[in-house]
Amino acid sequence: MRTGALAILILLFAIVAPGSAEDRPQPELTVFAAASMSDVLTDIGNAFEAKTGVHVRFSFAASSALARQVESGAPADVFVSADVDWMDYLEQRSLIDKATRRNVAGNRLVLIAPQDSRVDLKIAPGFDLLRALGDGRLATGDPASVPAGRYAREALTSLGVWQQVESRLVPAENVRVALAYVSRGEVPLGIVYETDALVDPRVKVIDVFPENTHPPIVYPAAATARAQPEAASFVEFLGDAAARALFSKYGFGLPK
Repeated sequence: MRTGALAILILLFAIVAPGSAEDRPQPELTVFAAASMSDVLTDIGNAFEAKTGVHVRFSFAASSALARQVESGAPADVFVSADVDWMDYLEQRSLIDKATRRNVAGNRLVLIAPQDSRVDLKIAPGFDLLRALGDGRLATGDPASVPAGRYAREALTSLGVWQQVESRLVPAENVRVALAYVSRGEVPLGIVYETDALVDPRVKVIDVFPENTHPPIVYPAAATARAQPEAASFVEFLGDAAARALFSKYGFGLPK
């Protein structure tokens, strides 16, 4: 009887015991990130998965929209913003893990046109942007919420031309939408990040906005307050040599 009872217990334990580590599914991280990082973060996510076995899936949109989704309880493990303001917004509400927060990249603001455009314009105080637009409009992110749009408004204000072109603005929901307007030839000019222009062969850079016309363009990243443990490792990986090489490949600079 004892032998039979022991055998039954062993059998029951084998049935209910958890599987080996190899049998358990690897965790999956969800990263909310600024639309302007779509290409580079996809590559970085693949590199992180190859190194750790942890799969990363992304949701790309305007930083403002993503921050509000996190605030509403969306299940994000990591947030990567196109400016410090929206990261500050979440930090002030205790919605990120402050210990993991780090600046991971920088960028530049550029004026772009369709590849076949004949516009020749030098960005300087009082430059004739309105004349260059002709009957067309200027595409950029919505200045009310999208970081690229806010940078654009501050740069144009600093240069003394914002009031001239404000009514001609096409306020896009994120910077990649603004890029698409120019790429498709729907507008003659747009203001986006330099890295956006580099990934679309149908646009060209007319000129780069001087850095002293707008705040530094910085991308902070952090694990969210409800993130899985692996999220901190992903944020740390964004500063590794492999990730830095990919940021450089796509035209991102070091954060200032």
